[in-house]
Amino acid sequence: MSKTIAVIPGDGIGPEIMKATLRVLDALDCGLSYDVVEAGMIALDKQGDLLPKATLDTIAKHKVALKGPLTTPIGGGFTSINVTLRRHFDLYANVRPAISFPGTKARYENIDIITVRENTEGAYLAEGQTLSEDGETATSIIRNTRRGSTRIVRYAFEMAVKKGRKKITAVHKANIMKTSSGLFLNVAREVAKEYPQIEFNEMIVDNTCMQLVMRPEQFDVIVTTNLFGDIISDLCAGLVGGLGLAPGDNIGADAAIFEAVHGSAPDIAGKGIANPCALLLAAADMLDHLGMVEKGGKIRQAIRDTMEHDRAHVTPDLGGKGSTESFGEAIVKRVQAV
Repeated sequence: MSKTIAVIPGDGIGPEIMKATLRVLDALDCGLSYDVVEAGMIALDKQGDLLPKATLDTIAKHKVALKGPLTTPIGGGFTSINVTLRRHFDLYANVRPAISFPGTKARYENIDIITVRENTEGAYLAEGQTLSEDGETATSIIRNTRRGSTRIVRYAFEMAVKKGRKKITAVHKANIMKTSSGLFLNVAREVAKEYPQIEFNEMIVDNTCMQLVMRPEQFDVIVTTNLFGDIISDLCAGLVGGLGLAPGDNIGADAAIFEAVHGSAPDIAGKGIANPCALLLAAADMLDHLGMVEKGGKIRQAIRDTMEHDRAHVTPDLGGKGSTESFGEAIVKRVQAV
């Protein structure tokens, strides 16, 4: 297979972890070519734009992108780059796996939960955010649509069927937010009837957070709206050791962007100690998306084996004394040996 993907190295530690990730992809002989483009602060400095048109055009051309963490300046009227990308390409499904790996400081050992989050509407709409002239009253609109709810729930069920998952939990707050969350829940119930082979459960969001901490083994796939999905997926990342092990997949009908969920960590940029696993796991998900499921599995297994058997090479955040490069090279050796 020969395929060109857009690559956005990103800001801060982004270029370091991207270099390690591409090294692993090359070692797997995936047949991938890279069209490297800029976004974030580096693009703003060089081109005067956080998200240049050439970058958007490149993603549209190749339909698949691997993205490092990007920094959106605070204040100054700048819109989140990630939100802009999701809306521009209508990347309506945000898929966030949380999988246990050995050698972490996590409180659990057998977590395997996928959060499927609606990515384009709900509480994250830019419209309707107003502040009264006296600064005393802030208003924000939460808008969910039947179309948006239907396609995210259907995506979750189709993914569950494809991956052999057994159970889907729809997370909501319909007891209080009777219209916006109520619409989502009603749609989830309707769609669930089309998939009798998948167990369907519904749970209020606050109870979900408690249950995830107390009995996470009861969850398989979670599907929910934008804000709840953002919170729950980070909670799930905490169950497995943090955002350093959290990939994020942004999927639409015409494009897909795979990324590390964590930020650009400017405090450790250039020190060579950044953990590349989140981006490597995103790359593994990208390979699944491209039909190279076996190769995606090799990356995950190589990460697992390295964290279990090559402790000296893992980065300090995971308790080792290694570097981004040594961690990446240890993973390269394992994918080549398989």
